[in-house]
Amino acid sequence: MIKNQVDIITMGCSKNLVDSEKIMRQLEANGYTCKHDSVNPKGEIVVINTCGFIQDAKEESINEILRFSMAKEEGRIRKLFVMGCLSQRYHKELLEEIDNVDKYYGKFDYNQLLTDLGKAEIPAYRDQRHITTPRHYAYLKISEGCDRKCAYCAIPIITGRHQSRPMKDILREVRLLADAGVRELQVIAQELTYYGVDIDGHRHIAELVAKMAEIKGIEWIRLHYAYPNQFPDDLLQVMRDNPKVCKYLDIALQHVSDNMLQRMHRHTTKEETYNLISRLREMVPGVNLRTTMMVGFPGETDDDFNQLIEFVKWARFERLGAFAYSEEEGTYSALHYKDDVPEDVKRDRLDRLMAVQQDISAEIQASLVGKTMKVIVDRKEKGFYVGRTQFSSPEVDPEVLIPVGDRTLRNGRFYNVRITGSEEFDLYGEVVS
Repeated sequence: MIKNQVDIITMGCSKNLVDSEKIMRQLEANGYTCKHDSVNPKGEIVVINTCGFIQDAKEESINEILRFSMAKEEGRIRKLFVMGCLSQRYHKELLEEIDNVDKYYGKFDYNQLLTDLGKAEIPAYRDQRHITTPRHYAYLKISEGCDRKCAYCAIPIITGRHQSRPMKDILREVRLLADAGVRELQVIAQELTYYGVDIDGHRHIAELVAKMAEIKGIEWIRLHYAYPNQFPDDLLQVMRDNPKVCKYLDIALQHVSDNMLQRMHRHTTKEETYNLISRLREMVPGVNLRTTMMVGFPGETDDDFNQLIEFVKWARFERLGAFAYSEEEGTYSALHYKDDVPEDVKRDRLDRLMAVQQDISAEIQASLVGKTMKVIVDRKEKGFYVGRTQFSSPEVDPEVLIPVGDRTLRNGRFYNVRITGSEEFDLYGEVVS
């Protein structure tokens, strides 16, 4: 047990990671040493930042709390704190079931931890973070919450209404990140395109991204988690015209049949979805689209699923993830729909959908062989330098593997790489300049 060391364990999404990085910086400013997601935590204090989005994530978070609760009982740690989405949503239940935690915090009051440790938030460090990613890229959270209220989603229950951060605060943070060596921003929000609506009724995401691109040192800006309804075309213009804005968009569509979109409360139609994809491709030539689809939602028929398959074949998404519907308590679908698609049907539909996407992904990857692409190097691993093009987000998208040779490549540097081979999920290449 190392005195004055705090081990932070982050569960769930990159939005949680940003919160962990912020509390770590405040703890360090107060004299603590912080370690993040250590394989072998040795600090006297452990903070678990939990996820409460879906059942598997909730179980994983609970198991982690139980693991460190046991460590506390055995005297291997002195204090245990829990924060994040799970404790925001199930604060009372956790207090009753696992009482060996020193204190539970929600999603937005975790800075109270400093007071409970006899410390205080230091305003000068409010916009600073302990970056846990490779130093050349960072996640940038521009808002909290969501107003969409999709029938299946528990996020609004946990995080509440959409709340945009002030633009001046975001840009100040970007400047600090750039000064610290960050070259690539992963811009994240539960609903990216809604930025600013809660402030003055207007969408300001295009303005925000354009101003980020003006900041010296930032070379790539990648956009995550857009929503298809009323998509702002001025953002597409920024993506098309500004070389710093990656031609990459993460836009979760979930489904395409009118029956499913209506039951899911997605506020869009099949025709509008087809038109949106056509418009994205037309306005931003070469754009790579990442999306997420859901199968087995209550009421999904064979015809609904077949429409989804045909849409995916038509759209040819560069990246696609999918999951089977899982009922989440408190959501509209849990309260008003019967989970009537059998589990074996859900699994079969998921397998069939991903098989279609697997072929599409392999074809798209193969089409890149022979092309020269700008690549940022993330790390060196097992005889390869591992990097990404502008079309790949860290950890979830295909990587470019460059064999280690006589030339030394540096993490965080950009290189022109000729693609020499492809697999379903990764590319191989060689540096040409």
